[in-house]
Amino acid sequence: MGRLCYAAQRQETGTQTHKMTALAEFERLEAPAIWHASPDAQRRDVILSIGDATLTITDHRDIAIAHWSLAAIERINPGRRPAVFAPGIDAPERIELSDDTMIRAIDKVRRAVARARPQPGRLRARLIGAVCLAIAAIAVLWLPGALIRYTASIVPDVSRDALGRSLLAEVTRVSGAPCAVPGGDAALQALSARLGDQTLAHLVVLPAGVTTTAHLPGGYLLVNRSVVEDHESPAVVAGYLLAETERAARLDPLEALLNHAGVVAALRLLTTGNLPEGQLSAYAESLLTAPQSDPAPGPLLARFAAARVPSTPYAFAVDISGERTLPLIEADPISPATAPRILSDGSWVALQGICGG
Repeated sequence: MGRLCYAAQRQETGTQTHKMTALAEFERLEAPAIWHASPDAQRRDVILSIGDATLTITDHRDIAIAHWSLAAIERINPGRRPAVFAPGIDAPERIELSDDTMIRAIDKVRRAVARARPQPGRLRARLIGAVCLAIAAIAVLWLPGALIRYTASIVPDVSRDALGRSLLAEVTRVSGAPCAVPGGDAALQALSARLGDQTLAHLVVLPAGVTTTAHLPGGYLLVNRSVVEDHESPAVVAGYLLAETERAARLDPLEALLNHAGVVAALRLLTTGNLPEGQLSAYAESLLTAPQSDPAPGPLLARFAAARVPSTPYAFAVDISGERTLPLIEADPISPATAPRILSDGSWVALQGICGG
């Protein structure tokens, strides 16, 4: 048996735990062995000793014959006895070893070294897995939105208008037919002309359905009859139209429709020019029940300024206390007292009667 010199178990962490010997519980381990300068050279009895980084081979006079790097040692005959080791895969030297303790120690070193070595195949597999995961994440998280935005960006105006009209037909199944009387229609057109390009092109007053206002692709702006009937000033109606137009400017109405319909519907529209059956009716139902968000005060005030409409009447119509709409009151770009007329008295009365009552 080999001679063992035991020492206290080491407590160091970090780099010390990865010493090349992987034998932190021993300071020194020795065992007899047989050394060959080459596979067919004369045998010599030697003593092996393990240090922190090397396997030292000495003769019985304690003269060093060779030093082998523990990191480079290879076993020539795994699983057989005596165990045969070499200082490298192509080295001619050999050591024959029968001492089980020393064999286990060297094998322990070799396993520790193997674990510490870079694993190109494993690293390659991890890199490939990471790339595949990134591609999958892009496909799931980014691609659907990108496809929807791209589809919305290339749909021509004539197709947008057709989708808007089809969607309006779905909305009127619930709300009833759009309000229309000769004097009221003229007043609605006058209001649209007064606001110019600060509001959507097609104003439609509905007897029910939408809570206040909503917008559709193709420039359709829907207004509940209560907006024109329940207020004393056309500035309030103008404010609701400007606010809804600002909502439409923040998110393309067609993109909002495609977000609701999904990627498959966007692909269908992109390739055939049509949406799958039932998508418009489903979106119409969602549109009529979805809560409205308040537009950001800055852009909305700019729209009021461009249209020469005071924002204060609309602000108090939305919140009679003024707390929720305080920025629209404090930063009103147009004084209500000196604001240009929005509609004549006759047109305003006609607009209030557009739904026939």
